Amino acid sequence: MPVKYYKYDKPFRLENGEELPGLTIAYHTFGRFKGDNAVWVCHALTANSDVADWWPGTVEGGRFLDPGRHFVVCANIIGSHYGSTGPLSIDPATGGPYYGSFPFITVRDMVAAHFLLADHLGIASARAVIGSSIGGFQAMEMALTRPDFARKLVLIATSAKSQPWTIAFNESQRMAIETDPTYGTPDGEAGKKGMRVSRSLGLLSYRGSVAYNATQQENDNFFKVAGFRAGTYQQYQGDKLCRRFDAYSYYRLTQAFDSHNVGRFRGGIESALSQIGCPTLIIGISSDIIFPVTEQIYLYRHIPKAKLHILASDFGHDGFLVEADKLNDIIKPFLNSR
Repeated sequence: MPVKYYKYDKPFRLENGEELPGLTIAYHTFGRFKGDNAVWVCHALTANSDVADWWPGTVEGGRFLDPGRHFVVCANIIGSHYGSTGPLSIDPATGGPYYGSFPFITVRDMVAAHFLLADHLGIASARAVIGSSIGGFQAMEMALTRPDFARKLVLIATSAKSQPWTIAFNESQRMAIETDPTYGTPDGEAGKKGMRVSRSLGLLSYRGSVAYNATQQENDNFFKVAGFRAGTYQQYQGDKLCRRFDAYSYYRLTQAFDSHNVGRFRGGIESALSQIGCPTLIIGISSDIIFPVTEQIYLYRHIPKAKLHILASDFGHDGFLVEADKLNDIIKPFLNSR
């Protein structure tokens, strides 16, 4: 499906008090809107609005994002590289891209943009809002910002706030970007050597030791002393992100990730979670080290109408991207039930 764009031509006020002069929101839809069948998908850190692209095995007939049954919507988050207003967008004040001057944004700013698009599309409420990782942050904020919007909520491999553990990983990634002397220059390619290292650091937290030890063994040569598969894999993943993303967006999005705290100005985390009134499905991944299952158990204990599933997977946090069959068995009955 082709990407679509919604242009909002009024000032967009950010949580920190700054303003963007307008917004472009890139989005994809699948299926036909019938008034009450919207399923809103919130994507993770470096994904795009094309759910079928980054979440294979989900937007298909008979799956939990069946476009014959649901009107699936995904909006690219602001600050991202994939079409929504971000650091490489043109700043009307200068006539050139924002680059490093793009303002600090929060998850709540992303959600405010989502609701602009929802209003534009005529979606007053969604059958469900689904999010994994930082997408789960957005999903929780959508449920709290407009309590009547989500009739069901699916939270996968996520948490009620960014913990020091996740913030530390993000800070190390930003430090890696900052070591690149080109970062800060007015160039869309700036900082990419640093981002290459940054991504390799992040990947360690996304996969964890079990996944690495299972997939990167030297099965072809047990006597190897150099040129290990694990090293090549890290280089490949760093290069892969550099081909498709920019360092300015990555830097700002990791900062937005850190900003997440559903309890901010809501009387604390437990008070905020108690305000989520819709049926909520919470899915943890057994080997996730960036969002360990204790985080999902906490959500389960404090969201009133919550169900909890722990998905067995050796792929760590990235299990939500690769375990489509297991997710389908858990999510599809929840979405399709009354």
